[in-house]
Amino acid sequence: MAEPGSSSLSKKLCAMPERTKLHLAMLALQFGYAGFHVVSRAALNMGISKLVFPVYRNIIALLLLLPFAYFLEKKERPALTLSFLVQFFLLALCGITANQGFYLLGLDNTSPTFASAIQNSVPAITFLMAVALRIEQVRIKRKDGIAKLLGTLACVGGATVITIYKGPTIYGRSTLHGTYFMNQQQMPILGDASAKNWTLGCIYLIGHCLSWSGWLVLQAPVLKKYPARLSVTSYTCFFGVIQFLVIAAFAERNLDAWVFHSGGEVFTIFYAGFVASGIAFAVQIWCIDRGGPVFVAVYQPVQTLVVAIMASVALGEEFHLGGILGAILIIIGLYLVLWGKSEERKLTKDSVVISSASADHARSGIAKSSLAEPLLPSSSENV
Repeated sequence: MAEPGSSSLSKKLCAMPERTKLHLAMLALQFGYAGFHVVSRAALNMGISKLVFPVYRNIIALLLLLPFAYFLEKKERPALTLSFLVQFFLLALCGITANQGFYLLGLDNTSPTFASAIQNSVPAITFLMAVALRIEQVRIKRKDGIAKLLGTLACVGGATVITIYKGPTIYGRSTLHGTYFMNQQQMPILGDASAKNWTLGCIYLIGHCLSWSGWLVLQAPVLKKYPARLSVTSYTCFFGVIQFLVIAAFAERNLDAWVFHSGGEVFTIFYAGFVASGIAFAVQIWCIDRGGPVFVAVYQPVQTLVVAIMASVALGEEFHLGGILGAILIIIGLYLVLWGKSEERKLTKDSVVISSASADHARSGIAKSSLAEPLLPSSSENV
C-alpha cells in the first residue's frame, strides 16, 4: 500500500505545469553533468587508467540503453545493413573514442571548471562545421547571420584565451591562507592540475569539442535514414567499447589497471556510466523533444557555474584570470549563436507563412476571375 506522503508527492508532480518540469529536469541534468566532471577528475587522481575508465563507462551505458532500444523501437528500427554498421562505427570513432579520449586527456591536464567552460563552444563549432559542409547558411546582411558570426568568433576567442593565457590565481588554495577545510594529506589525492601542462590540456579539450561537434553533424544524416535514436546510441556505444578495447590491448598492458582498488573507483565508474551516459541521455532526449534544442543548450553555462562550485569544494580547484575571461567570452558567444539560430527560425517561419498566404490569395484571385468570366462567348466574339 502506497504511503500518503508519496501519493501526494506524485499528485503534485502530475499537477505541475510541463514548463516547470522542463526547467527542473534541465537543472537536474546540469547538476548530473557537473558531478560527472568532478567525479571524472577524482577518478584520474585516484589513478584509474584513462583507457579503462571509458571502457567500463560505455559498457554500463550500453547495458542500460540496450533493453529500452530493443523493446521501445521495434517498429521504428530499419533493417541493419553493412552501410549502417560502417556509419555507426564512424559515429563511435568520432563521438565516443575521440570525444571521451580527448576529454580525459584534457581534464587530466587542466580542471573540471575549464573543461566545462570550453564545452560551451560546441554549438559554435558545430555551426562552423555545418557551414563548411553547406548544411547551414550565413546571411551576413541579416541580424541573425551577424549574431551567429560574432558568437562563433567570441567562442573561438574565448577558447584561445583559455589555451594560451593562464594568468594569475584569482581564487583557490593559495588565496585562502590555510582556511580551506581539507588538510594537507587529502590535497594530493584530490587536488587540481597545478603541475600539469595547461596549454596541452586545453588543446586536448578543443579536440574533444571538435569531436563532439563532428559527432553532432554526422549524426543528423544518419538519424534521417535510421530514425531509432536509442538504437543508434546503443550501436555507437557498442562500437565505442570495441574501439577502446582494441586501443587498450596495445596501450594498457598492465592487467592490474582493470581491477578496482577502492569503493571510490567503483563509484566514479558507475556514476559516469549510469548517471552521465544513461539517465542524462534519457532526460536530455525528453527535454529536446518537449522544449527544443535551443532551450536545452541555454542551460549549458549553468553547468559551468555548478562545476566551479563543486570543484572548489571537493577538489580545491584554483581559478585563474585567463580561464575566467575565456569562459565569459565563450558563454557570450554561445548565447549569440543561440539567439541567431532562434531569430533565423522565426524569420523562416514568417516567410513560410507569408508565402503560403500569398499563394492562397493568388489561388482565390484565379478562382474569382474564372467565376466572373462568362461560360459562353458573347455574340460579338462569335462574329
